[in-house]
Amino acid sequence: MATFLYKLGKLAFRRRHFVALIWVALLTLAGVGAATAPTAASSSFSIPGTEAQKAFDLLDQRFPGSAADGATARVVFEAPKGEKLTDAANKADIQDTAAEIKSSSKQVASVADPFVAKTISKNGTIAYASATYKVSSMELTDADRDALQDVIDEAKQTGLTVEVGGDALQAMPETGATEVIGIAIAAVVLVITFGSLIAAGLPLLTALIGVGIGVSAITALANVLDLGSTTSTLAMMIGLAVGIDYALFIVSRYRGELAEGRDREEAAGRAVGTAGSAVVFAGLTVVIALVGLAVVNIPMLTKMGIAAAGTVAIAVLIALTLIPALLGYVGKRVHGRKARKNLSEEKQPKVNMGTRWAGFVLRRPVTVLIAGIVGLGAMAVPVASLELGLPDDGAQPTSTTQRKAYDLLSEGFGPGFNGPLMTVVDAKGAADPKAAVSEVVREIKGTDGVAAVTPATFNKAGDTAVISVVSKYKPSSVDTENVVHDIRDAGADIKADTGAELSVTGSTAMNIDVSQKLNDALIPYLALVVGLAFLLLMVVFRSILVPLKAALGFLLSVLAALGAVVAVFQWGWLGSLFGVEQTGPVMSMMPIFMVGVVFGLAMDYEVFLVTRMREAYVHGERPAQAVVTGFKHGARVVTAAAIIMIAVFAGFIGSSEQMVKMIGFGLAIAVFFDAFIVRMTLVPAVLALLGKKAWWLPKWLARVLPNVDVEGEGLRTADADDPDEKRELVSA
Repeated sequence: MATFLYKLGKLAFRRRHFVALIWVALLTLAGVGAATAPTAASSSFSIPGTEAQKAFDLLDQRFPGSAADGATARVVFEAPKGEKLTDAANKADIQDTAAEIKSSSKQVASVADPFVAKTISKNGTIAYASATYKVSSMELTDADRDALQDVIDEAKQTGLTVEVGGDALQAMPETGATEVIGIAIAAVVLVITFGSLIAAGLPLLTALIGVGIGVSAITALANVLDLGSTTSTLAMMIGLAVGIDYALFIVSRYRGELAEGRDREEAAGRAVGTAGSAVVFAGLTVVIALVGLAVVNIPMLTKMGIAAAGTVAIAVLIALTLIPALLGYVGKRVHGRKARKNLSEEKQPKVNMGTRWAGFVLRRPVTVLIAGIVGLGAMAVPVASLELGLPDDGAQPTSTTQRKAYDLLSEGFGPGFNGPLMTVVDAKGAADPKAAVSEVVREIKGTDGVAAVTPATFNKAGDTAVISVVSKYKPSSVDTENVVHDIRDAGADIKADTGAELSVTGSTAMNIDVSQKLNDALIPYLALVVGLAFLLLMVVFRSILVPLKAALGFLLSVLAALGAVVAVFQWGWLGSLFGVEQTGPVMSMMPIFMVGVVFGLAMDYEVFLVTRMREAYVHGERPAQAVVTGFKHGARVVTAAAIIMIAVFAGFIGSSEQMVKMIGFGLAIAVFFDAFIVRMTLVPAVLALLGKKAWWLPKWLARVLPNVDVEGEGLRTADADDPDEKRELVSA
C-alpha cells in the first residue's frame, strides 16, 4: 500500500498540470451537469414494512387520488378579544380564506370549512380549517408554500389571529450561514496550525473542490435516481469536514518530510505513501459507517448515506492526487517565513505540547485512565432515561407560526388535536362491512386515552373506511404512543370477530413506527459497522487489542454524547444556553445518526494518531517512546482537525429547527469527547499499560491477514537498499 501510494504521490507531483486539469475538468463537468439537469422534486418519504406505511398504501388503492400521505396545513383562527368566530363578519372572512387556500395551488386537494366540519371550539373563539395536498410536504415547491403564506398574510389583515400548523410550510432549514461560519473557523485554525496562508489554503481549496464535485453530481443525478433535496445536506457536511482533515494530514506530513531534508518530489511521495495510507483506511471506515445506514431500510436515509459516502471517496482521491499536485506548485512556500528560516539555520525543533501531554499521560496512565472512564461514564448516565420520538410542532420556537398554531389548538380543543390518528379499516373480508366498522368505532371509543372519534368515511366500493381518532395527549408523548398500541392490539380481536383488518396511520403513527424501526435497527447496525471496522483496523495495525480499544472507546464517547443530548434536550439542563425552548423526546434518528457519523470520524483520529505510533514502533522505538513520537507529530494536527470538525457541527446549534440544533449539538459534543478524551487521553494511557502486548497478533492470524504496510516499512527498506540514500527513515 505505502509503496503504491508513494509512486502515485510522486507521479501526481511530476504530472501536476495534468492532474490539476483532470480535477478542474471533473468539477466543470459536474457543475454543468447540475446546472442543466431538470429540477428534481423531493423524493417521497416512505418506511417500508411499517403498519403506517401499509395503511397509506392501502388508502392509495382504495381511495384513488386521496393522497393520504399528502402534506397538510391546519389554518387556525382566533377571534379578536370580546368577539366570536360565529359573528357574521368573522365567519365570512374565514370562509373566504378557506376558498382562497383551495384555489392557491393546483396541489391543494381539499379544504374543510370549519363551519361545515364543525371544527370550532366550545366557546366559539378558536377554529381551524384543514387543507390537504396531493403531494407530500417534501414534494411541495416554494411557489406552493408562498401561495399559502400570501393567503394567510391577507387573512391577518381582517383582524383575526391566523396561524398555520401541519407540515405544508415546513421547508428544509437554510444551512448556508452555518457552513460559512464553519469554513471561517477552519481557516483560522489552519493558519494557526501551519503558520502559512498557502498551507492553510490548500486543505480548504481541495475540500471545496471535492464537495463541489460531490454535491453537483448529486444534483445532476437527482432526477434520474430520485434523490431528494435533503440528500446533499449530509454529503456537504461530512464531505467538507473530512476533505479538510485528509488534506490537512498529508500537507502536515509533507512539511515534516521537507524538514527531514528531502527534496520536494520525494517529500510529496513519502507524504502520500505514509499519511496517504492512513487517509485511505480512515476514509474506508467512514464509507462503511455511511453505506451501512442501508441496514435501517429507510430509503431516504440509505440514499443520504450512499451520497455522503461517495463524497468521502472523492475527498480521499483528491487528497492522494490533487494535494501532491498542488504541493508541486507551492514548493517550500508551504512553510511560513519563520519556519523556512528555522529550516535554513538547521534549528532543532522545540518540544511541543503534544510531547509534553504524552509524557504526562505516560507517567500517570492508571490515574488518567480511571479519570477519563469515570468522567465519560458519568456523562453517559442520562442515557438510562432516553426517550426516542420525532419532535412535532410543539418543539418549534415560540416565535414560529407552527408553534403558535399548536398552542392555539391545544387551548381550544386539547393537545391531541395537533396529531390525530388515522385509523383505516379494511372490511373487504367482512360479511357486513358497515357493522364491522361500527364495531371498530365502539372499540376505539372505549380505549383509554381517546378524546374523540369522528364518524367513519367509506370509499366508493364500501369496503374500506377511515376513522379519525384524537388522543387526550400531545402527539409526541409516550401516552399517545400507548394509545396507538392499544388500538392496534384491539385489531386482532376485531379481525377474529368480524373479519375486518384495522391499522393506524397518520403522521403521529408514522413517527412512532419510524422511531421503533430505528430503535430495532440500532444493534444490527452497530454490530455491522463496528465489526467491519474492527476487521479493517486489525489489518491496518496488525493487532487485536488496538482495534478492540478503538471500538470500546468509541462506544464510551457516543454514550457520553447521547447522555449530554438527553440532559440538554430532554431534561432541559442548560437548555437556555443552547436555545432549547421546549424539552421533549430525543429525535429517534439521533442514536443511529451519531453512531454512523461519529464512528467514521472517530476512526479518522484513531488511524492518524496510532499509525504514527505503530510506524515509530515498527522502526525500532520502544512502546512508550513510540507513543510520544506519535503525539509529537500527530497531536497538533489531530487537535486542529477535531476543532475544525467541532466548529462545523457546532454552527448548526444556532438553527431555529430543533432537529438540526440537536444534530449539531450531538455531533459536536461527540467529536469533542472522542478526540480529546478518548483518542488524546485514554488511548495513550491504555497503550502505556499494554506496552508491547498492544501490538500482539497471533502468528496464524499474521499469516492470514494481508500486509498493507501502512507504516511505510517498504519505503524504509528502499532507503536501506539505496547506497546513495544515507538517511534513515525517521517518523516524521
